[in-house]
Amino acid sequence: MKSMLRTSSALPLAALAMVAFAAPAYAQDAANEDEGAPGEIVVTAQKRSENVQDVPVAVSVLSGERLAEASRPSIESAAQMVPSLNFLKSGTTLNQTIFLRGVGTATFSIAGEPSVSTVVDGVVYSRSGEAFSDMVDVAQMEVLRGPQGTLFGKNASAGVINITTQMPKMDFGGSLEASYFDRNEFRLKGAVNLPLGQDLAARLTAFYGEYDGNIRNTTTNEWVNGYKHYGVRGQFLYEPSDDLRLYLAADYYKNDDDCCADIIATGALTGAGAPTTSLGFLALPTPLGADTRAVAQNLVTSTIEEGWGVSFQGDLALGDHTLTSITAYRGWDNTEIRDGDWLDRAYVGFAQLHDSGPQTSNTLTQELRLTSPADQALSYVLGAFYSRAESERTFTRNVTQCTAAAGAPTTSLVPCGSAFANPSTTPSGSATFGSTFNNFAVFGQATYKLSDTIRFIAGLRYTHDKLSVFHKRVSPLTGPGIQPNFDQGVYNEYIRLLGLGTAPGAAATAAVAASNGVPWTAETSNDNLSGKAGFQFDLNDDTMAYVTYARGYKGPAYNVFFNLTGTGTNVIEPETSNSFELGLKNTLLDGALTFNIAAYYARYNNFQANNPDLVAGVVVTRFTNAGTVSTKGIEIDMNYRVGRNTNISGGLSINDAHVVNFKAPLGAASIPAGTKLGYAPVWKGSLAVDHTIETGSFANLAFGVSTNFQSKQLSLFAADAVQRQLGTIPAYALVNAQVGLVDPDDKWKLTFVVRNLFDKAYPAAIVNGGVGGSYRYQIPRDADRYWGVTGRFSF
Repeated sequence: MKSMLRTSSALPLAALAMVAFAAPAYAQDAANEDEGAPGEIVVTAQKRSENVQDVPVAVSVLSGERLAEASRPSIESAAQMVPSLNFLKSGTTLNQTIFLRGVGTATFSIAGEPSVSTVVDGVVYSRSGEAFSDMVDVAQMEVLRGPQGTLFGKNASAGVINITTQMPKMDFGGSLEASYFDRNEFRLKGAVNLPLGQDLAARLTAFYGEYDGNIRNTTTNEWVNGYKHYGVRGQFLYEPSDDLRLYLAADYYKNDDDCCADIIATGALTGAGAPTTSLGFLALPTPLGADTRAVAQNLVTSTIEEGWGVSFQGDLALGDHTLTSITAYRGWDNTEIRDGDWLDRAYVGFAQLHDSGPQTSNTLTQELRLTSPADQALSYVLGAFYSRAESERTFTRNVTQCTAAAGAPTTSLVPCGSAFANPSTTPSGSATFGSTFNNFAVFGQATYKLSDTIRFIAGLRYTHDKLSVFHKRVSPLTGPGIQPNFDQGVYNEYIRLLGLGTAPGAAATAAVAASNGVPWTAETSNDNLSGKAGFQFDLNDDTMAYVTYARGYKGPAYNVFFNLTGTGTNVIEPETSNSFELGLKNTLLDGALTFNIAAYYARYNNFQANNPDLVAGVVVTRFTNAGTVSTKGIEIDMNYRVGRNTNISGGLSINDAHVVNFKAPLGAASIPAGTKLGYAPVWKGSLAVDHTIETGSFANLAFGVSTNFQSKQLSLFAADAVQRQLGTIPAYALVNAQVGLVDPDDKWKLTFVVRNLFDKAYPAAIVNGGVGGSYRYQIPRDADRYWGVTGRFSF
């Protein structure tokens, strides 16, 4: 019965022998080792353990070892290795976003959900930012491309990142790992398996890392954009009988990042993109585009983050079926600290904007599934899911501003507080706002064998969403980037004046007097039926083809943020999609070569997206129903085990994601049809070669080289053509190399790596609204060449 649990359970507990595309190490049968055939890659893309070559889903798989070799084991690093995956880097994890096939949701709103769901050991993370910490002790990462809502829910309208960690084993053992990278980056990681009895085992993991950063703050003469991370994880696996498996996991981590300061990378520019002048640049480092590596800030832009969670999973054999229950509770606190003026102090004509935004969040989830055996005419997964996700944020903006006194010079910067400046004023605003998402769903997906070679796939998911929000802002004195009070009284007055025909802008101003200190509240709900249908064909023993249709869904939202006004209180309607996918999975050369191709087309209606806008003189993003967009393309995954010691792997994505018909918010300009979506390069690829020389001595030699490359991509999804042009990240390619000494019995390994071998500079994100109309860049760690060494010892 234990073997039945391992093969039919819909959980990652059963996938202990997982390996990955682009991984130098494979789990192999001894009979295949000499022929060079890779071992079976097991995934849970359909909530049961299956060979990836048998799954009618476009999925890329990365091993934990491959992720550990990256610049930092994280989803941001994984984006370099998976062609369809892109990552928006921002000043805090709250605002960072994953994109798949050009589709993602980037928003400052506390009441918007991601388009790409992140699942860790079967537990759904309701906010994408929760998944952007270090991924430690990972067994593998599956990237499921395209809508996956039938089995994974509403916030999987663009895809799923499915992460499984190393599970406890019944044998004593563990590992210690230490790394050093230049510019003072240290990492430590340790894991130990503890057998606690015949049927009980535990696994304990701890990690620590710190890094000075890659940007010099000329105000303090210190490095920024670094981090300090640490955390622990405990897991317990209990198998008291053949019919029952119980798993308990708890984790805690703390992140203290002085990341990610915006670089003023261009000079002052007019709205038409022409060079102009601004006195603010007298206090700024010289802008050098993507080569800029300095800021001048008197408040270090940073994020302080703390997360923890506990989950309990049970697998119970009911005859030849498996009943699975996963209960989880997670807490996530995130404090954003931001220098919003990008200067070292307040000057005449350049107000100082300092922001602080602590947020607390918690999520309760419960999933129940019944999984049939796979080896029968009709196999299926039936389930129910519930989640409650609560978030609350208090955001404060403090402004210091002054005007020029008589006789002040006009050709140099005049600091506030100096003799040539009038006394400073310090307007401030503070808002408390929050959201509660309640979601209930029932779902099922079945596969019916029409013959030995043809299978029909069908699935349905019923979803009920309920979303409630609140907001209250107190602004005793307005200033740059601060709107007047907003609460229920202001909103009521706004509605009353609108009924009298008063213009929205005037209504918002006049309504300030009606402020009553009672939070504005709103609530919405929605029901949806989505699903999937398709056919799977075994063309021969080595080739499987599939064609599927999926109806996707993403629930309603609100644009709730610091500067909310009455014009932004409307419900953002649910997003729906229709997606078609045609795939071919080939296992050739006696299993040594896998070559998979997927072609897809998806059309999203009521697309939930951001476009930049000016509110109170500060660039923000409007979170709206942006109309209709589409994405179509071709993806290729390849892995070739040339021999027992050589592996070649890679992938390529050719994608066209663009606006079909943009629906502009009231008072905003429209984005033209045909405009590319943000973070959707037309082509992107990766290639890796790994080779081991067996020396016959104390250590083997391991070599590896990898490259990832992509075409230009839009960072500013804006209506203005100039902003789109200046907010485009140019094409670039990166090359990484490594060499290592490896114990023949794999007891220890010493690896030397060089990242970005040819020192290619590039921005990870471009934003407008900097000093004097300049553009701000995010510069990632991998935008510079650096080296490192890692030692690992296993016992």
